[in-house]
Amino acid sequence: MASLGVGLHLIRRRGAGRGSAVERRNLLTVCRFSVKTLLDRSCFETIDDSSPEFLNFVSILEHILSHRLKGQTTWFGYESPRSFWDYIKAACSKVPHNCIRSIESMENVRSSRAKGRAWIRVVLMEKRLSEYISFALRDFRTTRRFYEEGAIILAEEAGLLADTLIGLNTIDFSFCLKGEGLDGSCPAVIDYTPYLKFTQNADSISSDEEEMRTLGSSGSESSTPDKTATAASIFTEQSNLVSKCKRFEQKYRMALEQKGYLEELVRLREAQLSDAVSHNKALQQSLADTHLSHTLEKEQLEFIILELQDQLTVLKNNDLRSRQELTAHLTNQWPSPDALDTNAVALDTLLYRKRTGQWEDKSFQSLEQLSADMSLSQTSLEPSHTLSLEARPAEETPSLRGLCGSLTSVTSYKSLASLKSNECLASPATELSSPGLTPS
Repeated sequence: MASLGVGLHLIRRRGAGRGSAVERRNLLTVCRFSVKTLLDRSCFETIDDSSPEFLNFVSILEHILSHRLKGQTTWFGYESPRSFWDYIKAACSKVPHNCIRSIESMENVRSSRAKGRAWIRVVLMEKRLSEYISFALRDFRTTRRFYEEGAIILAEEAGLLADTLIGLNTIDFSFCLKGEGLDGSCPAVIDYTPYLKFTQNADSISSDEEEMRTLGSSGSESSTPDKTATAASIFTEQSNLVSKCKRFEQKYRMALEQKGYLEELVRLREAQLSDAVSHNKALQQSLADTHLSHTLEKEQLEFIILELQDQLTVLKNNDLRSRQELTAHLTNQWPSPDALDTNAVALDTLLYRKRTGQWEDKSFQSLEQLSADMSLSQTSLEPSHTLSLEARPAEETPSLRGLCGSLTSVTSYKSLASLKSNECLASPATELSSPGLTPS
């Protein structure tokens, strides 16, 4: 029993494999016939949605793209049906300048099947159907994820399908994307009647001729042998001419189709070659422009660096010169120790006179000598401390050494700030502006 079950299983698998192979071969053959029919029809009229040849081709293409398409598994483990548009959207998303996003944004196209039909019409008008199919077939991982074993897309004949569809690039299609053909609820039905045409071969025609000749010779006895022979010869000549004409017509159509296919293939390759050449020229030009701009920028940066170095050198020299001038100026403005001692003596004498209110007869030195000393140190004192003691009478002052200490020391001059705060002392500016010190 086990061997019988295994045998039945093998027979079923072989039958299923043969059925799948026959289905693939039939669909590809009918697709090739449909493409040829479209090429013949395009020579006489424009192909649109109302053309029966186009509707048949679209149905065949939908069957090919939907052959053994896997369903979509939900969270609950159920498998929902899937349209070929899901595969095209995933496999052709990286096609340059693709129309997938524009089809997804169409308002009147809602269902997945309707979007797939709209995509077929758009790429036919763009003359890029073969390009999309070839790009999708190269993405083998996505194709394996969407299709089961034995599908046409996974078979070796899929490459022939892409080559067959190249011939459609010679046809100028015109479609309305708002028509009834985009209705997703309408199934795709293939009409096989245009392709079911029986044609006799040469051997079959000759056998028919022999049969007719035999029937003619054994016909009515009243007919003469000459008339029978003449009718048979005429019939034979006509049959031979008809058969030859059909054979020549068939060969002519085949040669014409091959010629159109080769011309389209050559045109496609020339377009690709011209695009590659133009792209290469553009890259070379951009490389040359980049090299030139790099050279110019390098020269400009070198010039800017040299200019900045010169400016930095000039600024360093100016800074050094300014420091030297400032040091010399501050050194010249600072008074000498001898001048400070002389000014201290004069100011101490003046402050003591203001305190006593009178000049003593005896003095350490005369006012003329004090005026002479003040005139020598006039340049080193501030203007508020300068005294005008010209033309004063010669009077002597008592010695101040016992009261103020040494008048020749610098410390007494520095203590003037403390003396100014005393009420009995007057400032040098006040003393100078008093009328009693004005020279007569």
